[in-house]
Amino acid sequence: MGLGCLPGLSAAVALVLCAYGVENAADSAPEPAAARPTAQLYTAPRPHIVLRSHWLGDAARTQPRPRYDDRVSAVFVHHTDTPNGYDCADSPRIIRDVYTGQTGSRDWDDIGYNFVVDRCGTLYEGRAGGVERAVTGAHTQGFNHGTTGIAALGTFTEGMPVPRPMIHAIAALSAWKLGLSGTDPRASVRLVSSNGLSRYAAGTTAKLPALAGHNDGYMTSCPGAALHARLPEIRQLAARLQHRPKDPQQGHSRSAVSSDPGALRSPPQAADRRWGP
Repeated sequence: MGLGCLPGLSAAVALVLCAYGVENAADSAPEPAAARPTAQLYTAPRPHIVLRSHWLGDAARTQPRPRYDDRVSAVFVHHTDTPNGYDCADSPRIIRDVYTGQTGSRDWDDIGYNFVVDRCGTLYEGRAGGVERAVTGAHTQGFNHGTTGIAALGTFTEGMPVPRPMIHAIAALSAWKLGLSGTDPRASVRLVSSNGLSRYAAGTTAKLPALAGHNDGYMTSCPGAALHARLPEIRQLAARLQHRPKDPQQGHSRSAVSSDPGALRSPPQAADRRWGP
């Protein structure tokens, strides 16, 4: 499965502000100005996330410090392309195997996904840096900045069932992460590609779903036809978890979020080989 990452820090920016009413203090004003309504913030609670120490143990490799963005404005959904018939008690071992493969033979600095979810709906912290923060991942070539990557543990090609607990967990995590930036999971966002090996030339502003599949940003079959077909349902569920009105809100995604890696000195291809997919 082709993934992508460029190290660096994006400049992404506008935080949702609450507007407070003000009164007109001029003596000549007959009445104070009416208070302006407070902007509605749509957020969702943080779901339970198993920390990486639970699955990684003493298998951790020496790695560079995590890289961060200003916020998470989009979610990319993946699958790990591993067997489906596992016992959920074995999920930590399977995630560790994914980590070992990515940091071993592929020589990535860490597991590429920010989060992993198993068939029972258990969420695991993936890439290091802190679940509360906007950690720069290595999951969607060209669009690792200002986004988070959630990998479904298994293979979800056409005809494969997608477990309901997994669907709900992806929605809950997406609702929480996108809610921190005021982003409607049903909306579109504008992301600037940082790598010409994505679906978009480097520097191109792409309009993508705020809750997208890996193949929306990169030429791949991931997250599999079966899981990709469930994304509309996941978007709606995530919006309900943010307590949004039924109709999608469009005011949250007008600013392009740059994926420019900034101070990167090495060519993009070399950086991709070192820092992730």
